[in-house]
Amino acid sequence: MGATSVLKARPAPPSAPAGRTVPKKRSGRAPTGPGRRRQRAGMLMVAPALLHASLWIGLPVLASVVLAFTKYDVLTAPQFVGLDNFRDMLDDAVFRKSIVNTVVYTFFTVPFGMALGLLVALALHTGLKSRGIFRTAVFIPQVTATVAIALVWLWIYNPGNGLLNTLLSFLGIDGPAWLSSTTWAMPSVILVGIWQGIGMKMLIYLAALQSLPKELYEAASVDGASKVRQFFSITLPLLKPATFFVLITSMISAFQSFDQIYILTDGGPGNSTTMMTFEIYKSAFREFRIGYASAQSLVLFVLLMGFTLVNRRIMGGTRGHN
Repeated sequence: MGATSVLKARPAPPSAPAGRTVPKKRSGRAPTGPGRRRQRAGMLMVAPALLHASLWIGLPVLASVVLAFTKYDVLTAPQFVGLDNFRDMLDDAVFRKSIVNTVVYTFFTVPFGMALGLLVALALHTGLKSRGIFRTAVFIPQVTATVAIALVWLWIYNPGNGLLNTLLSFLGIDGPAWLSSTTWAMPSVILVGIWQGIGMKMLIYLAALQSLPKELYEAASVDGASKVRQFFSITLPLLKPATFFVLITSMISAFQSFDQIYILTDGGPGNSTTMMTFEIYKSAFREFRIGYASAQSLVLFVLLMGFTLVNRRIMGGTRGHN
């Protein structure tokens, strides 16, 4: 070749099809004019909530993480002990029992509560008469103080003159001491948890059902699909985002169960109903082991985060089907 080199011409960028315009690249610049004013107004409106969350949620969480690696009893200054609190947890049989109890409680309350909430929502969505009354009746336990609900169930489970044993006596059955038996205490607490949580699950599912497109059901009916086939082929897939939300919030609520345990059983008998949150409460406010309780709280947070990520992976995220 000669002194001059041959330059390869770069391929021309593909041209836009006829009738379409090539979208312009975003410059990445901050909004100006009205957009900037709206952004500032939005920041001002969320500033109180951000400040509140930072002071009453962010700082306590940060302090809890720091205290998890210290020995602190409120009366003396914190002493850094490294991973000693976590080593103590491995040898703490009661805390290990609380983890098992929490998992068992969650395993039964979450799926059964979700199934019952969905069934109630379907019944209310299909034009049930007086559905407003039923909706209110089902949702009332959700907005009632847990302490009040626990006191009512404490009377229901009373082995002497409680409602449950009185009804069983009519059938010739001698009811047990529900909350004083290592066999029946956990099932009794699980029943209360399922009953109280149905209202919120029903409300979320009912809102999701009311937003589903009716055209799909009309087309399925024309194709001859039965109600059962429509439920499994249309309703359940479209309820996937709502189901994921209900699942995560229900698991978090189950892992944080405390009030009903405190009132009904106080963790007994024989630690058969001791939950993680109740054990954290005992470590912090009965034994004044704040550093150890903070380490237990950190373990609870890690477990919740792990379960959330696993559920997200299993359900394929929160995107619904088109």
